[in-house]
Amino acid sequence: MAKRHQEHQRLSEVLKDFVTDNKLQGGLDKVAVRDVWEAVMGSAITKYTQNIKLERNTLFVQLSSSVLREELSYGKQKIITNLNERLGRDLIKKLVLR
Repeated sequence: MAKRHQEHQRLSEVLKDFVTDNKLQGGLDKVAVRDVWEAVMGSAITKYTQNIKLERNTLFVQLSSSVLREELSYGKQKIITNLNERLGRDLIKKLVLR
């Protein structure tokens, strides 16, 4: 049996390569955005959140309360900044509240 020459890599590097090679980053971003929304906005707003969807740097959030939607619309840029800060990169460019 022949010995194989293997490089030693960190597990984080192997996982990063796997995600890149299989084009999984988009799906991971969608899951991360949902988690970050709940963490940043808190349970009071999360209970009125019906759907969260990330498409091409635009975050679509469906809310069950029109009053809350109106209130949040005044602070869209701050929400985007807080979400991106928590994500660790500028992933969200636009926020659409429905």
